[in-house]
Amino acid sequence: MLNMLFFMYMFWTFIMSWLVGVSFYYLDLMVMLEWMGFSFNSMNLKFIMLMDWISILFISFIMLISSMIMLYSMTYMKMEKFMNRFNYLLLLFILSMVMMVISPNMISILLGWDGLGMVSYCLVIYYHNYMSYNSGMVTVLCNRIGDVGILMAISMMMMVGGWDLVMFQGGMELMLLMMLAAVTKSAQIPFSVWLPMAMAAPTPVSALVHSSTLVTAGVYLMIRFNSFLMDSGVSLFLGFISVITMFMSGIMANFENDFKKIIALSTLSQLGLMMMILSYGFKMMAYYHLLIHAIFKSMLFMAAGAVIHLMKNTQDIRLLGNLNEVIPYVMMSLLISNLALSGMPFMSGFYSKDLIMEVIYSSSSLNMMMLVLMVMSLSLTVSYSLRFLYYLFFNSSFKFYSYVYMKEDWVINISMVIMMLLSVVVGSMVNWIFYFDYYMIYLTLLEKMITLLSCLIGILVMILVMMVSKVIKLYYYMYFFSSMWFLISLYSVVYKPINVYSVWMSSMDKSWVEFMSKIFIVSFVKKKFDSIYYKLYMFMFIFVYFMVIMFMFI
Repeated sequence: MLNMLFFMYMFWTFIMSWLVGVSFYYLDLMVMLEWMGFSFNSMNLKFIMLMDWISILFISFIMLISSMIMLYSMTYMKMEKFMNRFNYLLLLFILSMVMMVISPNMISILLGWDGLGMVSYCLVIYYHNYMSYNSGMVTVLCNRIGDVGILMAISMMMMVGGWDLVMFQGGMELMLLMMLAAVTKSAQIPFSVWLPMAMAAPTPVSALVHSSTLVTAGVYLMIRFNSFLMDSGVSLFLGFISVITMFMSGIMANFENDFKKIIALSTLSQLGLMMMILSYGFKMMAYYHLLIHAIFKSMLFMAAGAVIHLMKNTQDIRLLGNLNEVIPYVMMSLLISNLALSGMPFMSGFYSKDLIMEVIYSSSSLNMMMLVLMVMSLSLTVSYSLRFLYYLFFNSSFKFYSYVYMKEDWVINISMVIMMLLSVVVGSMVNWIFYFDYYMIYLTLLEKMITLLSCLIGILVMILVMMVSKVIKLYYYMYFFSSMWFLISLYSVVYKPINVYSVWMSSMDKSWVEFMSKIFIVSFVKKKFDSIYYKLYMFMFIFVYFMVIMFMFI
């Protein structure tokens, strides 16, 4: 009952915000509401809500996807014991994202930003097991680095007497901090590890996180600060790491066998595409692709969740196959969303991806190496999408039809039919209503054919990967590619001293320090100081501490 109320409220909010957003666009309106918190020595702490067509339109898409996920959760989570807890966490998640979207003030941005991080941790560890706790800890530690970037930017903005966007002076130092926040939240290299690990959350959460809330917060932040990004001179660095992220996630998805992780890596690839076009200064194109990607990616996760639900929580794609014979409607949804992801002509993803790549081809400040990596990333997107569909439709390992009872649920199908229709028409509809096609692009025939050739190369790469993996077992290469180029192993080394320290502190907490024996404390400390690793950590800490002190005095 609670899910249905939330669904009706969010769907009505979507309709109203869509109408208001279109009206604001055509009337060229902007509304700013401001509440003064306190004023101290000419520093004004204000809470500001900025209502322009960009923020309202994005909120309408958030509400649409959230309403469909609430309806979807009625069936998917119906066996859950604490259903109300799940609903309230989702509502807090949506509220945090909306606060971040409408805020042009650094303090209120931090409130929404930290709310996203805190609630995402609660949702990742929702299923209480070791894997969820491990994933939640990596997620929250990666995101805290970006939170520190925003906190340092707030501290630096105290010198100008306010935290509003109009007070933002730009500069390389401030934009590096804001870019650090955006890169960690949108999981660009080297902070990409947490995105596949966050798949430990329930599938409705994954559909919400990877479409319009958590991972898009960093892209939205860079859209708002794009003019400062281009003026500060750090956009080249952002473009480099985004292209590397696209390439790395595309390779990794071709060797991944987990159902949900493949879709998570496709999200990582699309986020890299948005950050890449942002680094060239085309913020409206990044916003356009952000809206369209939210629609087809949420439907892709919803269809994948339906398959996992019906297959008794099986997430290994090698165990699936011929599912179109038993669940044809869900497979149709998966096919449409995958085609939109690949940029199939006249699907929704085609309008934004093709426009972005044509602008890149016509750019005068383009590095040839970057262009090669972009085209290879496009071909890898087609490759892993086709591999994904091959395992679901044509794999012959699914032999136990007589042991599995599958029946599509009408509630899940209703929630997916709206997203399926939008995945076909939303690209052209948003383009025509909001005039995202006002860029005049002139390309030669060869440049126009680059995207088509990259898609054909992607088909060949998929066939090659499938054939080679059946003939030769490339275990070491596959481990290298599937571990994000050993980034996962690196993070385990980085976080090991933190985990050891946290275990030590928790053991101290469990017993009163004043009642612990003196002999135990002395022997414990002596053992710690005898460790070579502890000495190395202490030396590094003292060295960094003194360097920071010297830098402050300089």
